[in-house]
Amino acid sequence: MAIPVIMPRQGQSVESCIVTKWHKEVGEKVVVGDVLFSYETDKASFEEEATVEGTMLVKFYEEWDDVPCLINVCVIGNEGESTSEFDQRDADEVVEEDTASKDTNKEVTTEEVIISSGSDKVSPRAKNLASKLNIDISKAQATGPNGRVIERDILKLKELGIYATSAALSSGEKLQTSGTGIGGRMAVDDIGAVTTQVTGVELPSELGYRDEKIPNIRKMISKAMSNSLQTTSQVTLTASFDATEIVALRKKLKASDIEVNVTLNDMIIFAVSRVLKNHAALNAHFLGDTMRYFDHVHMGIAVDTERGLLVPTVFNADIRSLVSVAAAVKEVAIQAKEGIINPDLLSGASFTITNLGTFGIESFTPVLNPPQTGILGVNTITQRVKEIDGELVTYPSMGLSLTFDHGALDGAPAARFLQELNKALENFTILLMQ
Repeated sequence: MAIPVIMPRQGQSVESCIVTKWHKEVGEKVVVGDVLFSYETDKASFEEEATVEGTMLVKFYEEWDDVPCLINVCVIGNEGESTSEFDQRDADEVVEEDTASKDTNKEVTTEEVIISSGSDKVSPRAKNLASKLNIDISKAQATGPNGRVIERDILKLKELGIYATSAALSSGEKLQTSGTGIGGRMAVDDIGAVTTQVTGVELPSELGYRDEKIPNIRKMISKAMSNSLQTTSQVTLTASFDATEIVALRKKLKASDIEVNVTLNDMIIFAVSRVLKNHAALNAHFLGDTMRYFDHVHMGIAVDTERGLLVPTVFNADIRSLVSVAAAVKEVAIQAKEGIINPDLLSGASFTITNLGTFGIESFTPVLNPPQTGILGVNTITQRVKEIDGELVTYPSMGLSLTFDHGALDGAPAARFLQELNKALENFTILLMQ
């Protein structure tokens, strides 16, 4: 019996996922527990395992296709079984296969292809194929529904030999029909690029490099950071505090029998969650013409993972104990690094903390996560000197960098928050008693 495999929904906010790698090909045997394919949301990566045995009968999507959640991705069953009833792709995508025989009597020439170019409607499969073959989509004659370029249109260009090199495609210039590149591909020289001659310097015959597909999560991080800087008025304030007390407490806790390892970062998160309650404008979302103030502090924790920066949320941090905060931070960090975190835990934060102190960074400018109004950067500990009773003494100084949205609050309120936070951290034992 043929069984379809759907694209899982990882969290209520996820509408689609990208297939990043197929681990099973059509015709291969599948047993329970085999990894069928890898996929990712805009925040995390996952693997889909088989729950039934059989043969991989069909794959409805290729690698790097964006697949809606709960849609059939492939079918497992016995050889020879029908799979067409499980195909849920958009009608215009199915047309690429089911109606490929239409218009077969019409010969499409190179000139006709070029004359009919310029369609902005391109199916995902056609776009993916054109990228793989280095084919200029603008040269395609759209034969899909409503004037859409579909996969067979790209295959027609392949038959006609209308290729281009990657450099030529990325130039943004209008390309010719044929060129001087390998196999007739249009090269950069064919679009009027200037070749620089360096006298007395031997030029390499070829440049060594490799191209790698950018993961979806990297694209989302880039888009989010760019959007943050374009849509908010960001200002960063930097101050430092005497970390003597939290360093001493950290040593005592480490030597105790307490089950959870409490770090300096955990202490800072704990302190921030308490102090933010007195500074509502920083525990808020700035929504253009509205400020959304939160009743509790939902702390975003920046986590460095192999796939990129993720920011899981520790909800209600302000009513958790120090040990509870430490345990929650470690749990979401592990899930984020292993790629198993629920996407719903990667949103909802009212404030964010990012720590680069472990890398020896003394000061940096954190980038806001809109619509949040503030983000705190934690820096490394350095030894400084101060005067006590007429004598110069050294002490461990830790820097904090607060970036805030000046559109949501002014510099003075932000500075008061940083001032109160420094005082709370210098008297951390008293803060624990409140």
